[in-house]
Amino acid sequence: MSGSHDFDVSRRGVLIGGAASAAVTAVPGAAKVQRGASDMAERPVTAPVTFEVNGKKRELTLDTRTTLLDALREHLHLTGTKKGCDHGQCGACTVIVDGRRINSCLTLAVMHEGDSITTIEGLGTPDKLHPMQTAFVRHDGYQCGYCTPGQICSAVAVLDEIKAGIPSHVSADVAALPNFTVEEVRERMSGNICRCGAYSNIIEAIAEVAGGAKA
Repeated sequence: MSGSHDFDVSRRGVLIGGAASAAVTAVPGAAKVQRGASDMAERPVTAPVTFEVNGKKRELTLDTRTTLLDALREHLHLTGTKKGCDHGQCGACTVIVDGRRINSCLTLAVMHEGDSITTIEGLGTPDKLHPMQTAFVRHDGYQCGYCTPGQICSAVAVLDEIKAGIPSHVSADVAALPNFTVEEVRERMSGNICRCGAYSNIIEAIAEVAGGAKA
């Protein structure tokens, strides 16, 4: 009786023993798979990209997830372009690509192969300001200044849009050439947020440059 008792194994014991054996057998393979996945996560996919920034050819090899904004700021050290919301809602990161303004936080750098990109650093220098930069200074079109690079890049592109006949949401006749009006400029600049509220001064600066362009 005692001998049969010695070999009496419960169902619970069998299940526990089987699970332990399976775990010991499976661990080396599982660990290898986990290491492989970890290695892949540590090695991001990169790609070369070449574009022209402020008149200079620049060649970079970037993680394909890198935004144009981060490529400019972190890789090319052009920190004039600001990171505000990083969601395309504030306009602080506005740059000009092939003559059109865009939010650089919403586009990937590798999508701009061969493009011509202009940042605030490429519009003017401290010794030779762009007319729009001069007008912003004259009309006090900034306070904290954080949004100013995006405001100026956007303003320069706005005047080019009007000149090119591109209508806005407030254009009375989308088939006609738009005129420079306060309503047109406010609508076109609405994507650039100024937390300090210098909007009226910004409009005055843009109007001055627009008047000079017409003259």
